[in-house]
Amino acid sequence: MIILGVESSCDETGLALYDTERGLRSHALHSQVAMHEEYGGVVPELASRDHVRRALPLLAQVMKDSGLPLSAIDAIAYTQGPGLAGALLVGASVANGLALALGKPVLGVHHLEGHLLSPLLSARPPAFPFVALLVSGGHTQLMRVDGVGRYAMLGETLDDAAGEAFDKSAKLLGLGYPGGPAISRLAEFGDPGAHTLPRPMLHSKNLDFSFSGLKTAVLTLVKKHDSNLCEQQKANIARAFVDAIVEVLVTKCMAALKETGMRRLVIAGGVGANVQLRAALDAAAARRRFEVFYPELALCTDNGAMIAFAGALRLQQHPDAARCDYGFNVRPRWPLDEIG
Repeated sequence: MIILGVESSCDETGLALYDTERGLRSHALHSQVAMHEEYGGVVPELASRDHVRRALPLLAQVMKDSGLPLSAIDAIAYTQGPGLAGALLVGASVANGLALALGKPVLGVHHLEGHLLSPLLSARPPAFPFVALLVSGGHTQLMRVDGVGRYAMLGETLDDAAGEAFDKSAKLLGLGYPGGPAISRLAEFGDPGAHTLPRPMLHSKNLDFSFSGLKTAVLTLVKKHDSNLCEQQKANIARAFVDAIVEVLVTKCMAALKETGMRRLVIAGGVGANVQLRAALDAAAARRRFEVFYPELALCTDNGAMIAFAGALRLQQHPDAARCDYGFNVRPRWPLDEIG
């Protein structure tokens, strides 16, 4: 079975072909980072218009790279939510219009489920069950994953997601957009211990997170230096910020493993590409003898491959989940624990 995946939830347009017998056949991605950079963040209307421009050329590229004709597609999966409403509507329209033209069934996929399952596309996939840390610009959640569609929320952020804290703190340091990779790179040059920032909810008796206070602490440090903030001082603040957020994420992951009794941890979402987080988790795994799994770096950000793959797994379990009526809606807000 060959599934075409269409992702357009925010500022990346991704299309991919997944073959249930041969694996990922091809995928193509366009990032809108350069377009949004001058605004310091994603502009929803611009994002939607760019998806319109990119979707069909990316489709042509994916089909060419796979060496397959459009008629080889057995079903089309698209991101139904959560995400930006206008951006989601573009992907849903492309998927349903193409499905109608080809006479193929179509399936709406939960964006976060795509992220959760994306490590299964790696050369070293985890087995079910596992604890998953879903950490991105819009979400920071710990989930118990017992199988496809079998998810239980263990903890989540009460305010800013980790990725939001990265971006907002980077902006305070004048690093521009996207801030996560920039602040991570700058932190490599910071002096450890030059500053100590709070570790919000580190010792709470639950698995929830809070990162807005950490961002405020960065703001306080920046204001303290006023206009005399040199590059080394920026690097020191970046180091303190990254150390704080990584310690919180790692500590909560360890607590989730202990609470569930599991020995497998999966990291998914854009922040999962962070080098400091990966290093800290790898070190913890070596000390505590558990396994940690990551998506391939190319699949940490939003992409069509994870949507095609999640759609394929869904259809293997429930062949009648796809439909051929081609009427559709999108769900900008869609809690993951509402899907089964």
